[in-house]
Amino acid sequence: MSVDFKTAVEQETRRLQVIHPTPEQIPGCMSLLDDFLSCNALGFQLKSLYRHGGQAVCGRKMEDFKFCMSLKSLDQDEKREAWIRRRAEWWATRRLAKSSEDVWDMRTEPLQNFPPKQLIRDLTEHHEIS
Repeated sequence: MSVDFKTAVEQETRRLQVIHPTPEQIPGCMSLLDDFLSCNALGFQLKSLYRHGGQAVCGRKMEDFKFCMSLKSLDQDEKREAWIRRRAEWWATRRLAKSSEDVWDMRTEPLQNFPPKQLIRDLTEHHEIS
């Protein structure tokens, strides 16, 4: 079942409103700045290099911090709504975008002749199966 972007944003908005029911539960600007700074730390970068073969890209974390700073003039409820809307759009984009898991298609029927009967014969001839 595929959904369009608007529907995905609405679903993510509802989910985030449950996770963050009050303004105090959204991350503060200092927390977002800490996330950005830790992303650029040597240990984090080395872990990213080891796991993914390249440097971690921390630009989104800086954009989150700058967005948070732009909300300073809003009251707490408006700030929460703006933050939830931004995160909902990000999650919706991520949900609808291509994924590394998209390369796998669900198999609807078993592979034919797998494992190969000759392989089974060869294995049973060379090893006793009890």
